[in-house]
Amino acid sequence: MKMDRRMFTKGLAAALALPSWTTKASAAKLAVNRVTKIRCYYPPNYQPNGPQGFPQSNMVVLVDTEAGITGIGQGGSPDTVRNMARSVIGKNAFDTEFIWQHGFMDAFYSPGKERLHALGAIDIALWDIKGKALGTPLYELFGGKTRQHVEIYATNGVPQGAVPPADLQRMSLKERAAATMAAGYRVFRVDSAITPTPAGGPPAGGRGRGGRGAASPDGPVGVEGGRGIFNSRSHIRQIGEAAAQIREGVGPDGDWMIDFHQSFDFSESVELCNLIAPARPFCAEDPLREEQFRTQLPKLRLLTTIPLAAGEEWGTRADFSPLVEQRDIDFARASLPNVGGITEMLKIMSLCDLHKVGIMPHFTGPIATVGHMHTMTAFPGQVLMEYNQGDRPVPYLPEFLECRNGKVWPNDRPGLGISVDEKQLTLVETVTEGGPGPTYLRPDGTPTHW
Repeated sequence: MKMDRRMFTKGLAAALALPSWTTKASAAKLAVNRVTKIRCYYPPNYQPNGPQGFPQSNMVVLVDTEAGITGIGQGGSPDTVRNMARSVIGKNAFDTEFIWQHGFMDAFYSPGKERLHALGAIDIALWDIKGKALGTPLYELFGGKTRQHVEIYATNGVPQGAVPPADLQRMSLKERAAATMAAGYRVFRVDSAITPTPAGGPPAGGRGRGGRGAASPDGPVGVEGGRGIFNSRSHIRQIGEAAAQIREGVGPDGDWMIDFHQSFDFSESVELCNLIAPARPFCAEDPLREEQFRTQLPKLRLLTTIPLAAGEEWGTRADFSPLVEQRDIDFARASLPNVGGITEMLKIMSLCDLHKVGIMPHFTGPIATVGHMHTMTAFPGQVLMEYNQGDRPVPYLPEFLECRNGKVWPNDRPGLGISVDEKQLTLVETVTEGGPGPTYLRPDGTPTHW
């Protein structure tokens, strides 16, 4: 059958068309849109010296541009954001990689965790600006959806709102695990303070830390300046008993996980991993001290079959690279804004995808967690996301994530897809002046270290 030339031309044009989310405005090259101002706000629940202190900062960072588009980010502290602002203000907001490189190199030392956190907060806001300018959700810019929803787990075991508080106090460990599965969550999570359910009673108390799982709100009375006593040797036995109860609660096809919280020495971690292996945990988080990850995790990997997850306190791909490449971990706990923002997260995603290592972001703040939704929606590997918000709204975020049936669902709103009610925030600082850093440019214009 002979094809009409006009039909052929029309079909070719359709085949070469831009993705459906583009518009005439976004199909054109984005005009230069320079950053004019960076504002720092404390949200209503900000605690600079409490649990939300560094590196769990939920400080809101707004980045304003000359085109009137404001990006929303989260993290850092006023002083670290101020330090990073000189590398950002005056530059084209759409040049996210160029700005990130300057933020990383515009100082005598490369960023430590504190400044990297601030760079990440600003970077999230810059990506939000780019998505808004293009009129598309960020996950479309990262390759589009590879999953329909993001599976999650609650830090404290049973998710908020799943069980009335009065009933929760009376529930056994087995019942709590079963209730989490019934709520649609992928994994029931506990930490190393977990203790087995006594015969005929509810779970006993633990250390009282935020991720204690089934432990009671009040830990034991501790020494001055501490959080209480933690006998690691005794807890090995208790965790072994609790693991059997949890497995019974989640059922043969359910999942559970445990955060070692870096509380065990190497030999103890080996013993504990092998002890709970018959209960088939989904993974063990941070089984060793962070400073031992590169040298001792490879040894632990050879001595246990339990999947290992590490890195919630870490930063860039340089930290994750050797463990991922050698497959010494099964999940990278790469998190926003800790790794330096979305720009760096995308590179960690590529690294993990190449070596088939999953990603398990740590919950930091609600805005940063929205960034997790977008990046993890586009990541093709295994994902499990820590999420504490449940279906509760965030008061200062009129538009937020959609969580139902124990899962977070993507939406089609542009950028991060959230909005901020500034009236509920406390303005801390406004930075309007940037400045040239010492970073050199190569002859082609790319930045290089000074």
